Amino acid sequence: MAEDVAGPAPSDAAPPSGGTASSDGSASSDGSGSSGSSGAGSRAGRNLPLAIGVALLMGAVIIVSLLTVRQIWVGIVAVSAVIGTWEVFGALNRAAGIRLSRVPVLIGGQAMIWLSWPFGTEGILGSLLVTVLGCFVWRMRLGAAGFVRDVGASMLVLCWIPLCMAFGAMLVVPHDGTGRVLTFLIIVVCSDTGGYAAGVLFGKHPMAPKVSPKKSWEGLAGSMLLGATGAALSIMWLLHAPWWYGLIIGPVLVCTAVIGDLVESLIKRDLGIKDMGHTIPGHGGLMERLDSLVTSAPVAWLLLFLLVPTVT
Repeated sequence: MAEDVAGPAPSDAAPPSGGTASSDGSASSDGSGSSGSSGAGSRAGRNLPLAIGVALLMGAVIIVSLLTVRQIWVGIVAVSAVIGTWEVFGALNRAAGIRLSRVPVLIGGQAMIWLSWPFGTEGILGSLLVTVLGCFVWRMRLGAAGFVRDVGASMLVLCWIPLCMAFGAMLVVPHDGTGRVLTFLIIVVCSDTGGYAAGVLFGKHPMAPKVSPKKSWEGLAGSMLLGATGAALSIMWLLHAPWWYGLIIGPVLVCTAVIGDLVESLIKRDLGIKDMGHTIPGHGGLMERLDSLVTSAPVAWLLLFLLVPTVT
């Protein structure tokens, strides 16, 4: 969503020593960096034309795959999970010296995503349990110092990225899976777009100044409005369900998208970094694109499972 609040963050929201804070007190990439503040940059602090171009290209690849062989979506999710997980691993290790169980999380994360296709939630749960045990065993070889911190961080990454994304992969499994995935993506993109536009144009009141200083209540209102509209239209046209379901699903996914954005902002501010990585031109790391999608995926799967009968 948009990040456009005028004025600095409170002093107690400053990043830890070693981080590089921007003029508004934020060390995250949620509009606080200087790299996108000139030329083609925008008030959101990123190269807007380049960001739009990259987003359109990514969207085109996803849409083409869904309209041709929809199961390719599972592969897209799996590759995105690997990249996002690797970015977070690198950020945690560089900024805080955390020694994560990389191999178990990467392998177990892929198992959760790919086994969600044939086995559903049972495949996800089974893979999760084995991966948790694997993280314990993998970290034991390094001794007791920092064990709780390292294992806890590994569990955070495991549950935050591959576990949530596995539910996103499951959206495509039913025969109407293309419509389910597109509905999920449309709602989150509408939330992000509505929040950005409303925030840049009207944002004045900080929503979470200690977390992400440039997010505003006006941006949230824009996210709610466009997110609910996109949800109602996509559910009616793509899933042939009552349009008013969108008035339930839309606002809920807007909230989960905002939570995902804020969670990533908190992690980056805690680590004192601007971006998780530099994978995507104009965006920073892939996690800068995935944050709202990741936390919304399991909720989208659950709500669509409950409200829209699966076509078999």
